[in-house]
Amino acid sequence: MKYDVADMALAPKGKKRILWADNDMPVLAAIRERFRKSKPLKGLNVSACLHVTAETANLMRALKEAGANVALCASNPLSTQDDVAASLVKDFGIATFAVCGENRKSYYDHIYACIDHKPVITFDDGADLVNELHGRRKKDAGRIIASMEETTTGVIRLRAMAKADRLCIPVIAVNDAATKHLFDNRYGTGQSTVDGIIRATDFLMAGKNVVVAGYGWCGRGFAMRARGMGAIVIVTEIDPIKALEAAMDGFQVMPMAQAAKIGDLFVTLTGNKHVIRGEHFKAMKDRAVVANSGHFNVELDIPALEKLSRKVRKDVRHCVDEYILPGGRRIHLLAEGRLINLAAAEGHPASVMDMSFATQALTAEYAMKKRGKLSAAVHEVPTSVEDQVAKLKLRAMGLRIDALTPEQVVYLASSEEGT
Repeated sequence: MKYDVADMALAPKGKKRILWADNDMPVLAAIRERFRKSKPLKGLNVSACLHVTAETANLMRALKEAGANVALCASNPLSTQDDVAASLVKDFGIATFAVCGENRKSYYDHIYACIDHKPVITFDDGADLVNELHGRRKKDAGRIIASMEETTTGVIRLRAMAKADRLCIPVIAVNDAATKHLFDNRYGTGQSTVDGIIRATDFLMAGKNVVVAGYGWCGRGFAMRARGMGAIVIVTEIDPIKALEAAMDGFQVMPMAQAAKIGDLFVTLTGNKHVIRGEHFKAMKDRAVVANSGHFNVELDIPALEKLSRKVRKDVRHCVDEYILPGGRRIHLLAEGRLINLAAAEGHPASVMDMSFATQALTAEYAMKKRGKLSAAVHEVPTSVEDQVAKLKLRAMGLRIDALTPEQVVYLASSEEGT
């Protein structure tokens, strides 16, 4: 088995981490046990380009129990947990290509290694693997049954490809599933972003002006957590509906140009490019902290910040680079603009990833059943998959809900009754 990890000696520590996360992933564990018996992916080559974390490791275990031959690479150069990568190879026999801090060449070499695995099903977090299947490795796209996309950023890219008539494989937008974005994006990103910032900086939220760029599900989650810790939260938006929602949720709303002058901490969660630009960096106060939790580091115009700076001090603290502007003002950039919740912390808690990865696993099974019937388009996750995941999660949490009575079923399906 081919692989490329940082240090195989880290495997024992990684195995402990994987099994600890598994304790908080009962839904995925139940699916893994069913897969072990039914083997819905028997003999299929599967490749995944995801954050190599303990939670992802448990998804890989489920796919292997389903009978798949699995290969995994990282979807971000700084998000890999090296001990987990080693354990996946040594303890679980999964071909893993991921090293924390890998350079751009290694990052894409690892993606190509996963394409060389000749997958028929792929999993993506940001669409980098699928993008290569439509570019330099287009000859390998013909065998793909379907690809599962995990993130808002990836779905945006894929819908753009579909609109331009460039998408040549079926893709299922797992990110758009309610069992994913309502929980993973909101509660997972909200908590893990706070965790990463505090680990990197020892930043006190209470009483500080915290600027949240973007009020999608990730932005909502982080804004909620920051306010809960006593921060004065300011939201910037380009969508009038989301801006109104933020205002009615009790947050200050203003343009980034205005927020830049008063913010103590800035966090981008948009999926867009250059949300914080040179003119914003120029306006920031001394020791402003800037982080990204919106997938790609292009949310921040880092080249503009470098151009503005007369000096850059690397690693003044773990995951903190200090950019010194003329006049002596300092801007602290976290994790090179990469995902702060994974670069400086451990990503989302396993309990919330349980639903996201359960949805991924069941959607792969669905794609296999629909082999040859899915068009080259962006598809939604079936309602049956969503319902199954939600019911399993409620059961795991010891919660019960009501069921419609026969009378209520008839009433909801009819139009005769009125006032």
